[in-house]
Amino acid sequence: MELFIDLLKVLGRIITILPLMLIVTLFMGKRSIGELPVFDFIVIITLGAVVGADIADPSIHHFPTVGAIIAIGLLQKVIAWGKIKNHKLGRLLTFEPTLVLYDGQFHIKNMKKISYSIDNILQMLREKDVFKLEDVHFALIEANGNISVKMKSNKEVAKVEDVRSEGYVNSVEFPVIMDGRIYIEALRYKGLNEAWLREELLKRKITGVEDVFYASVDERNDLHVSLRKPLKEPSIPIFH
Repeated sequence: MELFIDLLKVLGRIITILPLMLIVTLFMGKRSIGELPVFDFIVIITLGAVVGADIADPSIHHFPTVGAIIAIGLLQKVIAWGKIKNHKLGRLLTFEPTLVLYDGQFHIKNMKKISYSIDNILQMLREKDVFKLEDVHFALIEANGNISVKMKSNKEVAKVEDVRSEGYVNSVEFPVIMDGRIYIEALRYKGLNEAWLREELLKRKITGVEDVFYASVDERNDLHVSLRKPLKEPSIPIFH
């Protein structure tokens, strides 16, 4: 009889916990159910441990578990909001992209920092259909552990604009403003300065850097700007 009651408890908890987990996970956002940054990964692992213990052990009180799930979901949402508002907090809780290859050469110091071996990098490159290091302009390990690869200009797949144009310029953009903060190092790397940047913003009738959410400079020193509050919100009709 006691076993039957425990089975009913477990069944009832599954019926109530799974919909709650779905609601909380959707509330936490796509980043928590796609390729996970470190903090979100920890949150998901914790949620799994809490739910698993609640379902597997009928002696554990059910309602405190429900409260814990909701609290974890709210905490993740607060931390995600804080990372958007505070760049330092975001850098603390999320790994920054790490350069592991440049012009076909391994960046050994950075590879040691993130504990990636040569075999790891080579396997990830093969998964991107890259089989020759000398073809790589640079490669980064992203916050989620995946690799992003930029091929050298003569090894990239040609686009329509490349075929129509007389010459090809390696299309890499360098962030110079992120969330209202100017990245002086990026400007210096491009041989530019803050005065040039502010002059370019004024040409676009942008008087304050704080109004810029993201700005980047490409190889031709053309500036691309995304405003914090655009006159028209960018959108396309996407359905599922």
